[in-house]
Amino acid sequence: MKNIVILISGRGSNMQAIVNAQIPNARIAAVLSNKADAAGLAWAAERGIATEALNHKDFTDRQSFDSEMIKRIDRYQPDLVVLAGFMRILTPEFCSRYEGRLINIHPSLLPAFPGLHTHERALEAGCRIAGCTIHFVTAELDCGPIIAQGAVPVLEGDSADDIAARVLEVEHQLFPQAVADFVNGKLHIQGHRVNGGSNTAPACAQLLT
Repeated sequence: MKNIVILISGRGSNMQAIVNAQIPNARIAAVLSNKADAAGLAWAAERGIATEALNHKDFTDRQSFDSEMIKRIDRYQPDLVVLAGFMRILTPEFCSRYEGRLINIHPSLLPAFPGLHTHERALEAGCRIAGCTIHFVTAELDCGPIIAQGAVPVLEGDSADDIAARVLEVEHQLFPQAVADFVNGKLHIQGHRVNGGSNTAPACAQLLT
């Protein structure tokens, strides 16, 4: 049984998708947030999952916050730490602590559009497709080895919210499968490439048919 700790900052819809998937041999040990009012904490608590909140505003710098967060996470002896909408830039020390067992989901087809406002930037660039990426986390923002990606079409007249909603549907398919692949020992990092993943989310071509 693999212990999984999930970090969120809001409603945690991807966290909910992972919990609801009931992945064999996976135990959601805890859900942690940097916001006490994150809706996802209440959702997890209602299902008997341990929850904790640690307000980053109570700390003088990112290093001290991450150090305390590490202490909280390590109480649950995690085999995997999942960033499911955790809106914090992590220190190199945090990334190193969980190297090879820290994954994130990002709402773009990396390496395109790292950082924030991905869908607005995709529209501004005239992209015909958008999507999401699940990757192992490294100290360099949104640049770790890619586990899986899912693409959606950008349609005529789309707003950033339209694209976000379409991408989120794919995220909810892709993320639980990536966690399951990790739990089952299928993911193998070779250089900057991850081999062995399922990547079963629909491709853009399928969505257009």
